[in-house]
Amino acid sequence: MAEGTEPSREDVAERVRREVDRAIKRNIKGLEFLTAGRQEVGAMKKELVHREGTAMLYRFTPIVDEIYRVPLLIVSPPSNKGYIFDLAPGQSMVEYLLQRGFDVFNLDWAPPRHDESHLGLSDYVDRFIPDSMARIEEITGERDVTLAGYCMGGTLATIHAALHMGEGKANRIRNLLLFATPIDFSTMRLFQKWADQKHFDVDMMVDRLGVIPPELMLGAFDLARPANRTAGRMHLWTNMWNDEFVRSYRMFDRWAAETLPVPGEYFREQIKKLMWDNGLVNDRLEIAGRLAHLSAITCPILNIIAQHDHVVSREAAGPLMTLTGSTDREEIISKGGHVSLVAGPAALRRLWPLIDDWLGKRSV
Repeated sequence: MAEGTEPSREDVAERVRREVDRAIKRNIKGLEFLTAGRQEVGAMKKELVHREGTAMLYRFTPIVDEIYRVPLLIVSPPSNKGYIFDLAPGQSMVEYLLQRGFDVFNLDWAPPRHDESHLGLSDYVDRFIPDSMARIEEITGERDVTLAGYCMGGTLATIHAALHMGEGKANRIRNLLLFATPIDFSTMRLFQKWADQKHFDVDMMVDRLGVIPPELMLGAFDLARPANRTAGRMHLWTNMWNDEFVRSYRMFDRWAAETLPVPGEYFREQIKKLMWDNGLVNDRLEIAGRLAHLSAITCPILNIIAQHDHVVSREAAGPLMTLTGSTDREEIISKGGHVSLVAGPAALRRLWPLIDDWLGKRSV
């Protein structure tokens, strides 16, 4: 149509017809989304090789003939399901690592029973992680292990390393691989406001509830980004035509909705020892009568931070590069947000090849 020319009735009618057709199809897609069952997750075959209370250790079945000598143990955050590392073919960090010859284990968690409300930090770092590493040694014959963790799983891995590193220990930590791992909790400002000592009575909450429900954890994340859920739904609506986008959205939405409850004592110590006292950075974190010194961590460290992480900022994860005793430390700032470090096609293109290169040299 020439510039300045009025559209004909036929042009207007065709435009209206297209918009009506688009609206009908979008609504049909929306109904399909609302009536669909849970999105299937999980790409790779795995076996439960150890179970102790709430802790579940899985080994993913190797898919190549030659695998690296040093196995890799990924510690999930206690509040989240471990399938975030293995969403679907093409969006699975586990799949990527298996294809490149890594022997991958995942320490995952079942919802704690009420009689497990007493489980605290020491149970995770002195029992669940070392027992999993001992089981890995039984399976592989290797004492060395690369210990990895995501978010609070990374914090637990770091605390364990600070307490258990050294040649004389039962297992040796060859490498420490951390994703979006909070260390300096004073910089997590929105969470600090949410758990402010002036109004947050954590003792009363834990004593009354025993096990902390997932709704409380989800509320904290919603407080961090109050418009995030609405914006996500709007983004979904505008991309309802894209079946691949909808599929990914449903997988991530399922993972977020399946947030786990956590033991009350673990939650209490997380708030008091990490959030309020900032014990890791201040060198005051006491676990079962011992101090966890970051300076005791001397193994190679790869610290991966998301550039647009609204949960764990670079400042929160940064002390891994300054306060640990390692002389082999590397930090990667990756585009994306808190979850996209460990899931999705973008991570496959940008981040996972860097992990493969770094870890492969240190896993022989």
